[in-house]
Amino acid sequence: MRFTKMHGLGNDFICVNCFEEEITVDPGRIAELVCHRHFGIGADGLLLIRGSDVADFRMDLYNADATRAEMCGNGIRCLAKFVYDHGLTNMQNITVETLAGIKKLDLSVKDDKCRLVSVDMGQATLNSNGVSRLLTGEDFGSLSAGEVLETVNVSGKDVRFVVLDTGVPHAVLFVTRSDEAPVLTSGPVIECHTRFPARTNVDFAEVADRTHIRLRVWERGVGETMACGTGATAAATAAALLGLCDRSVDVRLPGGTLNITVEDNGHLTMCGPATEVYTGEFNI
Repeated sequence: MRFTKMHGLGNDFICVNCFEEEITVDPGRIAELVCHRHFGIGADGLLLIRGSDVADFRMDLYNADATRAEMCGNGIRCLAKFVYDHGLTNMQNITVETLAGIKKLDLSVKDDKCRLVSVDMGQATLNSNGVSRLLTGEDFGSLSAGEVLETVNVSGKDVRFVVLDTGVPHAVLFVTRSDEAPVLTSGPVIECHTRFPARTNVDFAEVADRTHIRLRVWERGVGETMACGTGATAAATAAALLGLCDRSVDVRLPGGTLNITVEDNGHLTMCGPATEVYTGEFNI
């Protein structure tokens, strides 16, 4: 199987061009094999680039533990860079089918290479306190903290989350110091908490100022990653809902920075780079 190793701010993927490669083995099993850091290539996920009947391309993404991911902000930017740089499209505005719906992407191109990708992530859904609410632009600044925050008992301690879906589920916690946050200990516990029957991603967010957030993410099915696009989107959304940040913020992750903007219509725009590392072949 031919592949291309790519990453979005260190969140890395084994990308397979399924226009040329035929996948005959269970993709989840392939993901387990290729993503292993010691016995495989090493990555956070397997990303299959396919054709679509409803969009320009389709993204099928499998986490390192073989589970399917509905959406991935860093992965979809890698897909955009791959299809442009490898000549699968010459368009700078494309649509991508995901399990979380069709996403619109704008590609910034320089010297015939895709340098930055802006993704319309759609509208977030607030799922705190048993109420599911698709967020509109008017909700930012009008909802109370009691509507936004939910208290959950975790290992005998009450923890306050903002529970959001930005393509995949997220529980956002605000912390004083992200570099001291218990990501590796509390992350897996919260991921599998009974409050989240389908498991959740866990975001430890530190508000630096009105336009900057520092963030570490424990990703469902992966562990802590260098970056998480849907997590950055969730953290910026949560901070804007609570009035802690402006509606356009830079989110600093261990692997780099993403810009997240809450548009007037409630849609969330994520902008950041993607990088191709190398190509190779893997024996399945």
